[in-house]
Amino acid sequence: MRKAGEIFEHHLEVFGEGNIEGILTDYSEASIMVYEVWRGLEGAKQFFTMWLGDLIPTGSDFNLIDQVSTDDMTYITWTAESPNYIFDYGTDTFVCRDSRVWRQTVATHHRAKS
Repeated sequence: MRKAGEIFEHHLEVFGEGNIEGILTDYSEASIMVYEVWRGLEGAKQFFTMWLGDLIPTGSDFNLIDQVSTDDMTYITWTAESPNYIFDYGTDTFVCRDSRVWRQTVATHHRAKS
């Protein structure tokens, strides 16, 4: 059984590659992502299509500030700059069950580039 830190490391790798199918292997029909609210695998696909298609596409500058993990949870803080946005601060929490992300929250302070 993968621990939350292992799941996050895989997530970070495939997110950086822009690999949505790889991202989806870390989620299930029970997953809920909260930035707005997306549910299940179709919701995860929509959620990460939004992030990779507009907010932080592949090739953007993503800086992991801190990562704290327990067996079933990872909390991260980060900054990023993409072609369209500057993320002054972001935070995610990944709560994991059965080697998958069960719940994920995302909060950001970002601004559009002019």
